[in-house]
Amino acid sequence: RLDDVSDGTRTALFAVLLVAFGIKAAVFPLSAWLPDSYPTAPAPVTAVFAGLLTKVGIYAIIRAHSLLFPGGEMDKVLLVAGLLTMLIGILGAIAQSDIKRLLSFTLVSHIGYMIFGIALSSQLGMSGAIYYVAHHILVQTTLFLVVGLIERQAGASTLERLGGLAAASPLLAFVFVVPALNLGGIPPFSGFIGKVALLEAGAQMGSVLAWFLVAGSVITSLLTLYVVTRVWTKAFWRTREDAPEGHLSGSAPSALVDNTDEAMDIALVDRDDV
Repeated sequence: RLDDVSDGTRTALFAVLLVAFGIKAAVFPLSAWLPDSYPTAPAPVTAVFAGLLTKVGIYAIIRAHSLLFPGGEMDKVLLVAGLLTMLIGILGAIAQSDIKRLLSFTLVSHIGYMIFGIALSSQLGMSGAIYYVAHHILVQTTLFLVVGLIERQAGASTLERLGGLAAASPLLAFVFVVPALNLGGIPPFSGFIGKVALLEAGAQMGSVLAWFLVAGSVITSLLTLYVVTRVWTKAFWRTREDAPEGHLSGSAPSALVDNTDEAMDIALVDRDDV
């Protein structure tokens, strides 16, 4: 029983579990592996990784925190980790010109929202974190699948080599902008609902550190909106002489289905292996 062990032993156990699960969940400063590894894989593979793998780590943190370490001083460690994960992740995204790497950094950043909700140790905070996990699985997976379509259309995923995609394929522009705005927390999308729940939970906690998290969450959301808007304007609306011709509008649905089928196959194979 944990009640029978010393505070030092409990702290050491918490630290070991947090490091182990934090690597899996890509919590800062244990997240350096993710932006370097995800962009190297094909889009369907990256979509599965983005949607599921880090969430396994989040699930483990939720279980360990709620069952073994509910409340107490250890929540402050998670709050600080959540704040740093949000801010460092989104600042890394701002510096990227490759859309895959950019989305990888936004993935890290939004893991911080989930850690934020877990660390609040309240019913609203935990509910907000779980809701945000479900929201993020859908949105981040969709965005990586869309990047696969962009690569098929333009042959590249770097912003310097992209332009005119909205004219070439309005459908591709639509399937990007909806999840992008969702990730940025624009109402009435699910990202807005999840962020409001977490902000309300943080405000109810009322501590100085919680208010720092609330402010950090708002800043991260605004910077996320800036990042996806930069992709939207440069890749889709910037006019370039070498912009791709409009030949994808008819093939975009089938290409999206192909990418989704590949992602589902990978997910099912991974599940069978387990």
